[in-house]
Amino acid sequence: MVETMRWEDETLFLLDQTKLPHVITYLSCQDYPDVKKAIQKLVVRGAPAIGAAAAYGLALGMLKSRGVKFNAPTAQEFYHQAQTIAWELSDARPTAVNLSWALNRMLATLKSAVDNAPASLNINDLRSTLLAEAKAIYQEDLEGNKRLGRLGQTLVPAGAKILTHCNAGALATAGYGTALGVVRAAAAAGKKISVFASETRPLLQGARLTTFELLQEEIPVTLITDGMTGFLMARKMVDLVIVGADRIAANGDVANKIGTYNIALGAREHNLPFYVAAPVSTLDLNLNNGQDIPIEERDPYEVTHFVGKKVAPCGVKVWNPAFDLTPGQYITAIITDRGIVHPPYNKEKWQRLTNPSP
Repeated sequence: MVETMRWEDETLFLLDQTKLPHVITYLSCQDYPDVKKAIQKLVVRGAPAIGAAAAYGLALGMLKSRGVKFNAPTAQEFYHQAQTIAWELSDARPTAVNLSWALNRMLATLKSAVDNAPASLNINDLRSTLLAEAKAIYQEDLEGNKRLGRLGQTLVPAGAKILTHCNAGALATAGYGTALGVVRAAAAAGKKISVFASETRPLLQGARLTTFELLQEEIPVTLITDGMTGFLMARKMVDLVIVGADRIAANGDVANKIGTYNIALGAREHNLPFYVAAPVSTLDLNLNNGQDIPIEERDPYEVTHFVGKKVAPCGVKVWNPAFDLTPGQYITAIITDRGIVHPPYNKEKWQRLTNPSP
């Protein structure tokens, strides 16, 4: 599997997912504005991958602060400059909570280092602290996805036919994947599973990315259009649904790629398990329910054009939300890197999961 990102020679290289599956190329990010633009343009996408990229972006920005633009003679001034960069990165995309989670973690680590810094501290030590934390976020996501996959595959029967939507695989994370991490782990366990991947209009992440990953892994995959999912379920051609998430509220409401809610409704009607797979960094316990999750709306061009060609009449109005909300009561279980959570979902249950008693 190709790497989603890599750090090399004070540069962040991001796999350009807008060019997949036909071209494999990496975008070179020399400073944090390059990272922000890459997130906005979907060069890097998927909540965990966005978080890891933003963490590297902040480290990159403070490495570049050695130039004329930034000059931080004191540790406190260095921290304030990092806050400014984090603030600029944080509004790259509004829905995926992993973005703010990663930046807040980076700032907390830096604040601790600054507060405990000796008088003789070299500012380069703070730059090293930030880079080490970004690398830790990346590595922890990779390891957490593998744990999530091992846990989730226990819910997958042998021979299961799995429906997934959008791309929640290695390309959406530091590696291995969330929803596709479960698929990978089930395949590795010898369960002989197969996958239906919906195309995921308007940007075709399922058609371009999910099928690309699964074909590389030699996991049987069938591509369908988004409008086929209900009929697929009615024909009893699928046994369960697994999707990822961009943000999960305390009551289990999930923001995920537009079209997820439709699939959840179909699964409920046909009595199929509907699972969500996401790391605990995707939880937003500050939100009691999903109605408060900000939903990104994207350029109408994505809907009016197909592979660069205009397909809609001039002047037509377009509504293009990138995500929708699936109520917690429609979700059979939420698979995390810390454990599997079943309804009812509430803040206390999540807190026990994320902060277990010693």
